[in-house]
Amino acid sequence: MKSLYYYLSALFLAVFLVSCQTQTAQKPTTDITGKKWKLTELNGKPIELKDPKNNPYFKLNMDGMRYEGHAGCNGLGGTFEIKQDVMRIKFNQGMSTMMACEDLDIENQFTKAILAADNYSVNGNTLTLNKARMAPLAKFVLE
Repeated sequence: MKSLYYYLSALFLAVFLVSCQTQTAQKPTTDITGKKWKLTELNGKPIELKDPKNNPYFKLNMDGMRYEGHAGCNGLGGTFEIKQDVMRIKFNQGMSTMMACEDLDIENQFTKAILAADNYSVNGNTLTLNKARMAPLAKFVLE
């Protein structure tokens, strides 16, 4: 009888551990760090660039909690704070170069959007930066 008890206990433990591992493996990731995010929309509208090679993007680096990217005309960078478990983010005012170009309006909107964002959402390869519960400020795709 004791051996049957040990056998059933071992079987139950094995099934439990396998089911826990399966659930963990299926959980989608919300980690947005270490990836390059390319801008596709601002304030609910697709971006229209005069020079497509100047597509804005950013990347979050956990080392030093720094962001870096290209706003359209100029490079930008600074620090950020993130709470991935509740999908909260805050970009701090950073540095930027100061060149003029044809897509300066997109750059200004992009910079305002990331500085205003206080939370984010991820759906597959799409990242959305949001302010409170209002409409998305900016939408990005994983590059």
